Amino acid sequence: MSMLQFFIAIDVTVVTIALPSIGADLDVGDRALTWVVVGYTITGGGLLMLGGRLGDLFGRRRVLVAGTSLFGVASLLAGLAPSFPVLVLARLAQGAGEAIALPAAMATIVLMFPEGPRRSRALSVWAAVASCGLVLGFVLSGIITAHLGWRWVFLISVPFLLVVIVASLLLVRVDRPAASGSAPLDVPGALLLIACPLLFTYGVVEAGEPGTSGCVSVAALAGAALAGFAFVRVEARSAHPLVPLGFFADRARVTANLTTMLLSGALSTSFLLFTFYLQDVLGLGPLEAGLTMLPLAVSLVLASLLVPRLLGRWGARVCVLFGLGFTMGAMVTIALVAALDAGSLWLIPAMVLIAAGMGFGLVGLQYIAVSGATEDDAGIASGVQRAADQLGGAAGVAIYVGVGFAPVLRPADPFLIAAVLAIVGLLVGALVIRRAPIAAQRVPAT
Repeated sequence: MSMLQFFIAIDVTVVTIALPSIGADLDVGDRALTWVVVGYTITGGGLLMLGGRLGDLFGRRRVLVAGTSLFGVASLLAGLAPSFPVLVLARLAQGAGEAIALPAAMATIVLMFPEGPRRSRALSVWAAVASCGLVLGFVLSGIITAHLGWRWVFLISVPFLLVVIVASLLLVRVDRPAASGSAPLDVPGALLLIACPLLFTYGVVEAGEPGTSGCVSVAALAGAALAGFAFVRVEARSAHPLVPLGFFADRARVTANLTTMLLSGALSTSFLLFTFYLQDVLGLGPLEAGLTMLPLAVSLVLASLLVPRLLGRWGARVCVLFGLGFTMGAMVTIALVAALDAGSLWLIPAMVLIAAGMGFGLVGLQYIAVSGATEDDAGIASGVQRAADQLGGAAGVAIYVGVGFAPVLRPADPFLIAAVLAIVGLLVGALVIRRAPIAAQRVPAT
């Protein structure tokens, strides 16, 4: 399960440093290239709850193998893509494969380990692997692009995904589908959940472009609001909703997922700020920029060793608050480094703080979001949490980076604007989680 998580997490960020090479090879401009990243993230996040529902209805192992297979085939297609439209299509298929496979994988882990020390350790490993995959994606992207070419950032995961498929068939027990396995799926709900963030992102990005009609942005944002409203209505009226609205009656789960969105938005923004500063401001090449991110990966490994013990001692809420605080400190550091035109070494404290924010914050939030999950709803609980993570990251980048780096706001410091917006979001998250009705969750230290 962790190997699958690792390579799916890598694919979220591995294309970032390779984007200029992709554009040069396929003759595509920078603006169009952004959809290689955004399309994957939003499609994956928007379909995650459908993936969680599939696991509950048809059996987790079956759905896990199907999703991993789709992701592997899409990775192969992306690596062999003869044109940019084919590459975008492959990235969309990768997002769909991730959405099908990951909730089943996380639900397998949740049900394999009972609540307490074993589950906290398992979720810590899971979160640490995901975080390391996200960061190592930058490092590997620079190395692979420099020595093998951009196509191998997609092709390299294919043999490992074959290992995951075979291991899942051999090691994961066959589980029974839910009694309602023949019930129709809520496809309209899934489509609306994708349309809402896609339209929102397009509207925010277009709003910052000089010379563009404001009507386009307003229409896109209005369409996003309409899609969100329609999603709620569809779920309320559907006999077999994608996400039963009663699921959100648990205030602890709601606050955990909302805070996950705000934290993930800041974390995803920090990755792009690191990349922009290292390459655009300091002028480092892809390989140098990727290797400069190594302190972040090392810090994540150390955080993964520390968090399980502290989660047991302090409880999930305290760990989340520390994670939010560390991430705020990182954003302040990034803004100061950019304002002072400091060298790359001065970004190391921000990288360490981001690692701590991911380690403490995401593990605690995952623990809260799946607490009380049963055989019947473990998949949907995992899907909602993962969707909050990915959609929050995409929305955060769209707002914080889209507004901060909008040409219409120049000559204001874009790093400062993006950091301030992210800090405001983190403060909201801290207030929400601080007032949430979360029971004290202190499990014995492992």
